[in-house]
Amino acid sequence: MSTRRATISDVAREAGVSASTASVVFSGKVSVSDTTRAKVMQAAEKLGYTGPDPRAASLRTGRAGVVAVLFRERLGSAFRDPATAAMMDGLTDALAPIGAGVLLLHDEGPVESAPTLTSAPVDAAILLGCNEILQSSVDVLGRRGIPVVVIEGDAGPDVPQILLDNVEAQRTAAEHLRSLGHEDVALVTLTKDATRPRGFIDDPAHIAVEVTRDRLRGARQIYPDAPAYAVGASSIDEGLAAGRVLLAGRRPTAIIAQSDLLAAGVIRAAGEAGLRVPEDLSVTGFDGITVDGLAPYVLTTLVQDAIAKGRAAGEAVVAMLEGREPASLTLTCTFRRGNTTGPVPG
Repeated sequence: MSTRRATISDVAREAGVSASTASVVFSGKVSVSDTTRAKVMQAAEKLGYTGPDPRAASLRTGRAGVVAVLFRERLGSAFRDPATAAMMDGLTDALAPIGAGVLLLHDEGPVESAPTLTSAPVDAAILLGCNEILQSSVDVLGRRGIPVVVIEGDAGPDVPQILLDNVEAQRTAAEHLRSLGHEDVALVTLTKDATRPRGFIDDPAHIAVEVTRDRLRGARQIYPDAPAYAVGASSIDEGLAAGRVLLAGRRPTAIIAQSDLLAAGVIRAAGEAGLRVPEDLSVTGFDGITVDGLAPYVLTTLVQDAIAKGRAAGEAVVAMLEGREPASLTLTCTFRRGNTTGPVPG
């Protein structure tokens, strides 16, 4: 029994059309009549033909049809954050016109232990942030001649950057708290570096993650002496643990969290401590996402357009693959006042 895979020529012969007509039905790039499309699809179903062989297409175009996305954290943790999911929606929308798929990677361990990064057939790579491990990834990809885009990070002047106004946005939240009379303010930050240690930040110069460093800098432009506690990941559980630490001793009247998920955890810690939000403790977040189970609270936060951030990264990749100049872009966050901030207590 023959196991030969049916070809587009077989489908065309069965449908009674030319091979070029059958091909455009599957490519979708040229319109054909509904009758012709139906005949071709019926013939394909009869012969068990599911579409062009991607290996042949790769040989023709010289492309793998894959864009790698390298995360700062494990994928399970990353995709629990709605901001990440929205960003990926924007990215895949932008890559759709070139028919590229996405390969998801994370930066756990040194680059040398991740053969998918060093040898996987990819056309381009997008890095989320640029800590010390991600920077080594840029070097590896550069040696392979693979174009790179960085989201919220700086990998050098030759690498396109999609940025948020993190310093200005976080300063806006701090200014809001100052306008309400708060002086005793603490901070819950995102991770400091690739090892993700938890604890108080002694020297901001040791922060390797640029998003964390920039948001801390924005807050400390208003509260230069505010204590800052770094977490291991952006999650409600990590925010809860950090909130317990900050509320165990001398209690601040307000806490600035560097993500909405962390802010939600801080609010839970306040409830455990018998504190009312915002009467006893004001809390701000960052991202503008919907956090399940947070009602009746609506976070005071900085709203970012995560879809636009992902779309801009995808458009930069498409431009590079098409030989055009990619655009770097800085997106602006919008301050949204909710019901988690109020005047300083008594």
